[in-house]
Amino acid sequence: MPQWIALSRSQHADHHYLPRDGYHFATHQPVATILLAELSKLLPHYALGFIEQGEGYQPVALLSLNGQTNLYVAPNGKWLGSYVPASLRGYPFTLAHKGQDQVLAIAQEYVTKDQGEPLFDEEGNLAVPVQKTLDFLNQCEKNRELTQQAVNALSDAGVIEPWPLQIARGEGQEPLKVNGLYRVSEKALNALDADAYAKLRGGPMALAHAQLFSMGQLNQLVERAKF
Repeated sequence: MPQWIALSRSQHADHHYLPRDGYHFATHQPVATILLAELSKLLPHYALGFIEQGEGYQPVALLSLNGQTNLYVAPNGKWLGSYVPASLRGYPFTLAHKGQDQVLAIAQEYVTKDQGEPLFDEEGNLAVPVQKTLDFLNQCEKNRELTQQAVNALSDAGVIEPWPLQIARGEGQEPLKVNGLYRVSEKALNALDADAYAKLRGGPMALAHAQLFSMGQLNQLVERAKF
């Protein structure tokens, strides 16, 4: 896990950072959190599901079947897909909580004294690439809140259920069981009365249908695993 440090003009005005070189950092990441805004771009490439987070759920794209190796990261760090989930594209930067506020933070191993790109310009403002990353992360955060509202609505409606995912392997081998995932229950969704169904219009229903449709991408994930 990276050690995050909050950026400070007073402490890091003369510091630099190493730009991300591929996606090695995600090599052992089995899922990636997703946003409502990117559903249409995710659907052609990823199987989507939910994982438990606190007392609720979080929507994710499945990147692994064994819980360890990210099947979308090549040995050289290249992403093996034409679309990278937004939650991975801000690295090595992130938004971190500091009291009641959110601040821009960076993975400590990417901070240097004199190598790479400057974090701040001569006037003490964030360097242009860093500011663009901050703007991107802020946009993601706003959509993350909308996404969580959609997930909560589906949960409150009782249409999220455990996903007993089993992947068939070669002859004579036991199926691979993938634990800890949840999905939308199509049966429960169709059984909602008119009022409950109407409450899910917009983001919640888009997320529900995206998850259901995305299950067709499991074959792609299995092919990447090559059991």
